[in-house]
Amino acid sequence: MRSEAEMMGLILRVAGADERIRAVALNGSRANPRAPRDLLQDYDIVYLVTEVEPFTQDPGWVDVFGERIIMQTPDTMTLMPSDSDGRFHYLMQFRDGNRIDLTLIPLSQREAYCREDSLTVILLDKDGSLPELPAPDDTAYRIKPPSPVQFADCCNEFWWIAVYVAKGLWRREILYAKEHLDGYLRPMLRLMLEWQAGIATGFTVSAGKCGKYLERYLPGESWRALLATYAGAGYAETWEALFTACGLFRRTAREVAGHFGYAYPEAEDERVSAYLRRIRELPRGAVSPD
Repeated sequence: MRSEAEMMGLILRVAGADERIRAVALNGSRANPRAPRDLLQDYDIVYLVTEVEPFTQDPGWVDVFGERIIMQTPDTMTLMPSDSDGRFHYLMQFRDGNRIDLTLIPLSQREAYCREDSLTVILLDKDGSLPELPAPDDTAYRIKPPSPVQFADCCNEFWWIAVYVAKGLWRREILYAKEHLDGYLRPMLRLMLEWQAGIATGFTVSAGKCGKYLERYLPGESWRALLATYAGAGYAETWEALFTACGLFRRTAREVAGHFGYAYPEAEDERVSAYLRRIRELPRGAVSPD
């Protein structure tokens, strides 16, 4: 596997040898002094170029970075269309384990680009045309305290979606139930847990993408309960996961509400929780849950 020095040397050599590339920047975890380092970190690289189109007309030019096992160019995809705003992305996974996420940005957007991300390090500026940037930090990515409206919305969305999960389980529609549990209810649970972690750390940390750092900041019982919400494919265990999620959300939200002096929707919780229990006990084939 090529070392960090080898990869950075290659990235800069390619840029230095091409007059169309006027500047190089680094974003992401490798620009974050607080992020843990490991072999599988991506290289989030930006090339500021005179024109993007000449590069995209010759897709083979990226072969210089090494042998790939797969590449994705999101700006050409139809299933997941992106709003590139004149930019172009090459996501490249190499056979040796390294990965480069390379973004081509028109030089005309340099001022806007330099204001976008607090985790930006300028590696090369051929023309001296980029503004001087402060040292990179993860301030923009740290957990932020909820406003009263954000807290209320999170609670409402969680309990609203819980009804969908129960409906899917009672109907024996496991994919429907799982989609709502994992895709809609869980993000609200994780958001509430992030606020709990923020309180514990004085809102000085980031939870990381997908909450990957949460284990560091949560009480052990909260972490174990969160893991218990990741159920297998069975209906009974998914019901248990739903009720475990409800209990964890309730405890955490009450703590967050108490810290900020917000009102937790106890009545809404009680009504929905009673409904979930009723649906769980409702015989299959019944016409109405009433």
